[in-house]
Amino acid sequence: MAKHLGVKPRIGLLGTGPWAARTHAPALAGHPGIEFSGVWGRRQEAAAALAAASGTRAYEDVDALFAASDAVAFALPPDVQAPLAVRAAEAGCHVLLDKPVATTVAAAREVAGAVEAEGVASVVFCTLRFAEPTARWIEERAAADGWFLGEAHWLGSLYGPGSASAYADSPWRREKGGLWDVGPHVLSVFLPVLGDVTAITAVRGPDDTHHLVLRHTSGASSTATLTLSAPPEAAEAALTLYGTRGRAELPRWDGAVGAFGAAVDALLAAARTGEAHACDAGFGLRLTEILTEAEQLAAASATASAAAPASAVTSSDTAATSSDTSASAARSDQRTSDKA
Repeated sequence: MAKHLGVKPRIGLLGTGPWAARTHAPALAGHPGIEFSGVWGRRQEAAAALAAASGTRAYEDVDALFAASDAVAFALPPDVQAPLAVRAAEAGCHVLLDKPVATTVAAAREVAGAVEAEGVASVVFCTLRFAEPTARWIEERAAADGWFLGEAHWLGSLYGPGSASAYADSPWRREKGGLWDVGPHVLSVFLPVLGDVTAITAVRGPDDTHHLVLRHTSGASSTATLTLSAPPEAAEAALTLYGTRGRAELPRWDGAVGAFGAAVDALLAAARTGEAHACDAGFGLRLTEILTEAEQLAAASATASAAAPASAVTSSDTAATSSDTSASAARSDQRTSDKA
């Protein structure tokens, strides 16, 4: 059963890495409307250090943190997050999830199912949906019509030459690449504006780069180039929409701490009103479905290209990377509307 929120809800944090230390913990510690109930991590010394720096306590037992909290926020690798999110929901805690919710459809479906079964509120922290001015920009573009095309380039340099980013030590990012790390950001903009995805074409590029072409329920199409391996000189995060209103470019956004605070507010509102947020666990499941299919199509294309002589690669080979996902989109209608 979902926990009832008091005047000042208790929110705990699972995770102690750079993302947790730089974004989640400062946002929770500085939020005037909540009590930061504690920190749990897989490394107890890191949990103790982050808790001390944030003015709260560390927990060795994650279930004890669930018991001491009305809601919990996650800053963990996706496939560590997913089973713990199920346990949190079963303990009655509302959940503020990181993206992606999981890197398998089965695990993401378990999270969404537990959230629904236990009646807890959920929010997936897709930064652009909560940061300003991007959150307002997305709402305004989604309220308009006439969009014809979307184009995104998210060229991270996490693994580019000379990178010293703390996030480069993340094993799951190294394994899954930009498709799974920055792909959710792009999809979190395209889906509410252009509609759910009905068809995907996906191919690999250099290193972890993936190129996607998507068809949407609105009839529009979109393209996305996603990587964490761009040279630092080429790094950018840009998204442009084209339509009867001309072109609209995604604005620059403020830091993640403020955006995370807005996500906390959204979770509390959903828990108190019973109205699901557009970026809930069901939306997170849909992102995982799309990214899984794109990953599989790109891998199949790469395998086919490696097996065939260069002269044998034809348009029919490329067509094999495209898939009709209308059935999957139809299954998600109850979870995510075109304007979610």
